[in-house]
Amino acid sequence: MSIRLAARARRGAVALTVAGLALGLAGCSGGGNDDSKPVSSASASRTKGSEPSTQEGQSDTPLAEMKGPSGLLLQVTSAARDSGGFVTVSGTLKNDSGKSVVIPAQLSGNETEVLRHGRSLGGATLVDSKGKKRYYVLRDTDGRPLTTTGIATVKSGESLPVFMQFPAPPTDTNEVTLELPMFASAPIQITG
Repeated sequence: MSIRLAARARRGAVALTVAGLALGLAGCSGGGNDDSKPVSSASASRTKGSEPSTQEGQSDTPLAEMKGPSGLLLQVTSAARDSGGFVTVSGTLKNDSGKSVVIPAQLSGNETEVLRHGRSLGGATLVDSKGKKRYYVLRDTDGRPLTTTGIATVKSGESLPVFMQFPAPPTDTNEVTLELPMFASAPIQITG
């Protein structure tokens, strides 16, 4: 039994290290020197799941709105390319219905490795129709999707911040289509 606990502790340490590296890379990729902004830590993000703070480049006006089942609405607020070769799509998942909505399992996609890690937005894809390519949500070395995870239910009127990270299409591709199972697809502009 101690072997299982040691293995679980190692996986937790690796996950925390990966989250810390991701936050470090995100902090290094910013273009400005704004020392007045608070710095978040990996331990703060682990307490309530993946809840990104308002990021540079996000605005109150969404880039796209995608309607989903049972009154769910995904508002995409940013799609930012970074120098590391990634595109991070951020937004808000809202419940516009009059009752709590259980997040459909289909949003996690159908890959066994991703499904092992619970509910997520791992089924999301970016489609580059110009380059005729589809980009899937990135995964870490343990198969965890680099997206918001752990959302089981969204209460009536509740809004939750969400994110999805993808490999970046070529730099000359700025318009892609975001697809999420059970949601209407939407064209979005990549910045950066």
